[in-house]
Amino acid sequence: MKFKSVLFLALATLPFCQSPAQITLVDNHRPKASILLTDTTHQTRQAAELFNLFIGRMTGTTLPIADRQPRRGGVVAIGRDADKDYEDGFTIRCSGNKLAILSGGDKGAALGVAHLLTRYFGCDYYAKDAWRAPQQRTLSLPAIGSWSETPAFRYRQSQSYGNEDPWYKLWFGFEEPHDMFVKGMWVHTFDRLIPAEKYGEEHPEWYSLINGRRQPGKHSQWCLTNPDVLEAATRQIDSIFRANPQQRMISVSQNDGNNTQCHCEACEAVYREEGAVSGTYIRFMNELARRFPDKEISTLAYLFTMQPPKKVKPLPNVNIMLCDIDCKREVPLTDNKSGQDFMRAIDGWAAISNNLFVWDYGINFDNVVAPFPNFHVLQPNIQIFHRHHANMLFEQVNGTRGTDFAELRAYMIGKLMWNPYLDADSLMRSFLDGYYGAAGQPLYQYRKVMEGALLASNADLWIYDSPNSHKDGMLNPHLMKAYNRLFDQAEQAVADDTTLLRRVRMARLPLQYAELERLRTEPQTDVEGVKAKLELFRNRCSEYSIPTLNERNNRPEDYCRLYLERFLPAATPSKALGATVSYDIPPTGRYRQIADRALTDGLYGGASYVESWVGWEGTDARFTIDLGKVKDIHRISADFLHQLGAWVLLPKSVTYEVSADRNTYQPFGRRVDFAEDRELTIKFVEGSASVPVPVAARYIRVCIEGTIDCPSWHYGVGYPSWFFCDEVRVE
Repeated sequence: MKFKSVLFLALATLPFCQSPAQITLVDNHRPKASILLTDTTHQTRQAAELFNLFIGRMTGTTLPIADRQPRRGGVVAIGRDADKDYEDGFTIRCSGNKLAILSGGDKGAALGVAHLLTRYFGCDYYAKDAWRAPQQRTLSLPAIGSWSETPAFRYRQSQSYGNEDPWYKLWFGFEEPHDMFVKGMWVHTFDRLIPAEKYGEEHPEWYSLINGRRQPGKHSQWCLTNPDVLEAATRQIDSIFRANPQQRMISVSQNDGNNTQCHCEACEAVYREEGAVSGTYIRFMNELARRFPDKEISTLAYLFTMQPPKKVKPLPNVNIMLCDIDCKREVPLTDNKSGQDFMRAIDGWAAISNNLFVWDYGINFDNVVAPFPNFHVLQPNIQIFHRHHANMLFEQVNGTRGTDFAELRAYMIGKLMWNPYLDADSLMRSFLDGYYGAAGQPLYQYRKVMEGALLASNADLWIYDSPNSHKDGMLNPHLMKAYNRLFDQAEQAVADDTTLLRRVRMARLPLQYAELERLRTEPQTDVEGVKAKLELFRNRCSEYSIPTLNERNNRPEDYCRLYLERFLPAATPSKALGATVSYDIPPTGRYRQIADRALTDGLYGGASYVESWVGWEGTDARFTIDLGKVKDIHRISADFLHQLGAWVLLPKSVTYEVSADRNTYQPFGRRVDFAEDRELTIKFVEGSASVPVPVAARYIRVCIEGTIDCPSWHYGVGYPSWFFCDEVRVE
């Protein structure tokens, strides 16, 4: 694929024709021109259909489509320009009763149509099934000398749910992995190419040496200095390309997981020589690229491979997919430590490669339906990628309905991936006014107040955030009142328009969720009030078909059910409420800061492990709860978090022992064993024991057997696993 430099023309948006007409398309709702298809490709016909779709929406009529020159009337020629080869670019000319919308390749004709409709007729596409097409009796165009544009990035992917609407997707020219890559071979492909389940037992030497032994597993990496691995990968890739001769790009990339690279002597020697783990990866990919010179080999620069090597350079047909997953989002990538680590990486890769694919994250994976005010960093970050001559970009933002201003985020990203130097604030205002009508102004104020509050709080914003990380900052009670007042104004402004009111109320869901999350961490005096807020949230999520609250597909209805069962005060308080806790095996790291109170404060942790939970890494746990005096006990339970994506596994078991004097302990009930759970869904799992006759005791010793290391099927194969415990309840 050839790629030309971006050509940006600063032409003003003209909602209606201001100059003498060169061509009249529709006159008094009647067609006055025909569409001429200059070729028979699917892309050209799609572009013509998109053009006619909006002509019909504006005027109530459409233009006839022909594959040969019509005898009378104006002509709209749409199709491929044989003299030009610039992917997704277009050229538009209008003179002498003829309009030409010509493609430089791929989606160029459709993108030319979208830009023409936007600039000259005031059309726009806001979200799934939501567009602007001003009603007009007559459509005419002035002379257009030669207007050409090419996108900033040859590949532009957004995870917007709006992509379910094919016309929306075409309007922005959004791509999908299968448009470029062999189907099923896009990121984390090592185990798909050489499955450990198939080859691990016979060839453990093909897989990472971790902690002194070979660790074949679904998320283990390859031993890239082993020549047999290169031959095995070559055979697999060759067979894949033979089965897909029309495709020319494949991802050969590390499995998901961090620090799981091979530590054998040969691999370690390359790391030292290259100054980075990526050295073995690029040497390996270069060998593959030499064997497939007419193909592109894409590989990840992700987590432990993010930093570039010092010596080896990727061959031109090696595509580097650089990921900024560890970066915080409250400021641009140039302005905080995590971003500056990434900047060193992108500086290094840009110095040795012109074939960069950036994977940028703008989503809260643990709480997708929660405020995530990073709009102010979208443009500066995209500009960084463009200045470093990245030519492919994936903005992983809001894949589902209900995420924080999902439609606005996708709209701005779509526009900025085409041209990173547009006025981002104007884009925001244009969208808010177009999509929300009279509610646009208070919603703009809401976005700006929250942005300022985030920056003033000096708090991090990251992709595994909890709203409660910001309850003393941008989500403090005073600001929450201000936000709700602005949403009240927005709802009142569109109260008579069912469609607009529905959009505003869906945009309010993250604020309602944040309020519920804050309330569950505080002692409750108004339980009925909380229940009413929860019921409203449940009903709105159901009405607007919100599918999930996090990337692990936990459904809103399950959240609401668990909230009632888990977070609201129980009818009978725990006898351990406020009890002191002492540790024989203390929690790990920063979790010691809350360990003296978190297990007996009556408050339960949520989906994110960053608040309320007490965690241990790579060890067992043992602690004692002092009830203050002897009490009758018939049931003890402890709460555990299951979140595989964060290396948080259930422990193997928990046992309880009780004592009246802290000298002599006796077992309480049976040991609780936890079954291995490989589901990605976030879960809260109780481990409880009971006795038929209450036992008098003051001290409770809790002994938890951890999994210690991540198993072979897990992301962190061979490395210490975590388990998290929260409330210990005594009845």
